Amino acid sequence: MEEQLKIDFEKLLENSNFSKKNIEIKRKSFINFIEKGFPNKREENWKFSDLNQIISKNIKNLSFYNDLSKPNKIDQSIFFDGLEHNKLVFVNGRIEKIEFDYEEKNKIEILDNLVLEKSNNSNNSLLFLNNAFVSKYFKLIVKKNYSLKKPLVIYNITNKDLVSKSINLKVDILLEENSSLKLVDFSNDESITNFININYNFDVQKNSILKNYKIDNNSNSNVKYYFNNINQDSNSVAEIFLLSSGSEFIKNEINCNLNGKYASAFVNGVFILNETKHHEIKTNINHLIENTKSYQLIKGVLEDKSKAVYQGKIFVNSKAQKTDGYQLSKAVLLNENTEFNAKPELEIYADDVKCSHGSASGNLNEESIFYLKSRGLNYKEAKKLLINGFLLDVVEKITDFEIKNLMKNIMNLKQ
Repeated sequence: MEEQLKIDFEKLLENSNFSKKNIEIKRKSFINFIEKGFPNKREENWKFSDLNQIISKNIKNLSFYNDLSKPNKIDQSIFFDGLEHNKLVFVNGRIEKIEFDYEEKNKIEILDNLVLEKSNNSNNSLLFLNNAFVSKYFKLIVKKNYSLKKPLVIYNITNKDLVSKSINLKVDILLEENSSLKLVDFSNDESITNFININYNFDVQKNSILKNYKIDNNSNSNVKYYFNNINQDSNSVAEIFLLSSGSEFIKNEINCNLNGKYASAFVNGVFILNETKHHEIKTNINHLIENTKSYQLIKGVLEDKSKAVYQGKIFVNSKAQKTDGYQLSKAVLLNENTEFNAKPELEIYADDVKCSHGSASGNLNEESIFYLKSRGLNYKEAKKLLINGFLLDVVEKITDFEIKNLMKNIMNLKQ
């Protein structure tokens, strides 16, 4: 794979008009990735999800260069019906549509042909890979004192033309002071056995609100990694919801830095897995200053030979007095071949804090099923009712009524 990687990297540089500085940044990122390689279980953050092994098992002859010069057709049937929304449409990693018909055009700024200006300072090999192979990236700026009137849906579409490719996509979103955005990330895949690596960076400034809902529910054989970095200023709010269900493998990693007083972060997620699917959610909520708050609730329903992982860490800096942090994960295992791994962590260096974490997993309550059957339901109906109630607890945390109903329809949940 390493030789193919080198060939594809040189091909990318040959077919693109990068500046000398940009080429230097990319070469540095490329060398860093080569040195580290794909993450494996020897790394603590990947102990439950050996990506190197997962890619080797699921993707043969992986190619890293993706030619974005040719436009792709958009299947408009996948657009959410009945939801008025703005659109950003990526097909096979190429941006094909930018539509903000509901907004005041002078209140938002869209940059869709950016190149890297600085190297990645993290030690994350997949961010190095992203930096090396992303040809251009997208940035959305919501101007000061403006709230988008309608949600923005980013459609990440792959079609049947994409096979055994690596897509590397980078999106930056800046919410200037006292602004707000409702963002839905929706994946729709007809492609097979690809590696999709997406890097989101959110800058949520003073008094701003980010509501981000991530949906991966269409069954496919792709391997995916999403890295979401969120920086929050004072009095800002970030609300994240994840529906993790469709892909063969996906890891959603969220790194949230609460940099300003009274900043709040809410991360809620649902696993619904079957067959041999393997999904992970990893969160790092960093309380870096006093009077910040975080809340995390993750639930999963697993059947067949599926596997779910939740690694959640609350970090409290010595300056972060009066921190309020909460974290809980639960899973229902529908048969003995499923697996749920939870690793809750607290790392606290302040003494005036309120932090808690917990995790539990088990089978459906047979006494509850017996009770529901005594009320006239059959076993299948009773089982579905209990599962729906279990998952609704998380969905109800969504504060936007319209998006909450959309999520219930997608998940086929009934109250």
